Amino acid sequence: MTDREMMAENPLLLPLNKEKTVFDGFITVQERDFRVRITLPPDHQLKQAKLHCCWQLKRLLSGYQHILKQRLHHAPDLVSFILELKTVLELAMKSRPDCQTMPPPQYYSQLIAEMQSLGWDKLLFIDSDFRTLKLQGEDSAGRNHVLTVKLKPKYPDEAPECIADLPIPFVLTWTPQSTLAHIHSRFLLHLEGLAEFWLVLDEIDQQTWVLEPEKPSRADTMRRIAIGNNVSIKVEIDPRHPKMLPDCCLLGAEHVVTPLRTKLNANMHLWNPDCSILQNMRDVLEIEFPSPSTHEKSSLSTECGICYAYRLESAIPDQVCNDPRCGQPFHQACLYEWLRGLPTSRQSFNIVFGECPYCSKPITVKMAAHP
Repeated sequence: MTDREMMAENPLLLPLNKEKTVFDGFITVQERDFRVRITLPPDHQLKQAKLHCCWQLKRLLSGYQHILKQRLHHAPDLVSFILELKTVLELAMKSRPDCQTMPPPQYYSQLIAEMQSLGWDKLLFIDSDFRTLKLQGEDSAGRNHVLTVKLKPKYPDEAPECIADLPIPFVLTWTPQSTLAHIHSRFLLHLEGLAEFWLVLDEIDQQTWVLEPEKPSRADTMRRIAIGNNVSIKVEIDPRHPKMLPDCCLLGAEHVVTPLRTKLNANMHLWNPDCSILQNMRDVLEIEFPSPSTHEKSSLSTECGICYAYRLESAIPDQVCNDPRCGQPFHQACLYEWLRGLPTSRQSFNIVFGECPYCSKPITVKMAAHP
């Protein structure tokens, strides 16, 4: 090994002493620099050499130690071993796509400059690789929202991926001149476009008993609202037109649901987009919704008659015996398994016909859907 060969192959790896037994610096693979230190014994025999790596290199070479040890023992000189090390490193990087490319230094300096321009108070989180950021935004009603921004190695030439808890995906128009401040301002505009949608849902959440979802997110467009004991209405709000008549599905025993369904169909023409959605639903269904100020939630939610629990994972009892004298609710999965185990039950396609476990009157249930 000559000094010239060493310098030509590894210009960033330099000897630290006259004996050239300690080399420190960087090796370059696929335009990435990795810090290494190689210590040789006085006789320069590679069998006794020691390789010290930066944490990124250690992570990449995890699982390749035995190969490196073999190459170290058989390499004729240090230049040959470093070439072998680079070959192994290239293989390791190919098996780890996330490690193949590392942003250039200007990536980090630009990112810091953009954060200073945007304001560090907007930053909730940044990972150790400076690839994933979480920015906070507040809409005009004071609701807090989080935007996750995943930067690509070629940022800003390559558009980042933006993820947020929204009913309408946040689609970003991107140019190489765009910045984090641009992303944040577009995000705030997107939030304002959904302000009326969230106002409608906030009214429902505050003034009615919502049975599902148990903990709604900002992306949820459905609410199952209690009307009475084991009677509810499921509404699907259009985030683009939140005050228009939503898709409605009445749930409960037929003798209770049928009159409500008749009123809904007869009074649809009364729907007024200028009124609140709750007022419209009161007018159309000719009812008053139970609210936290007038009713306890326990009075509106009866446990399943089979498992004696109200919530089964995320499901609540949504199957009800149609006999007016019974009206016992069940989880769909519980009722399906119960009826399927009875010799008197019969199945037609995905519907099981049997008898109510409480009153023995006819009851049916659809086969439980599996996601």
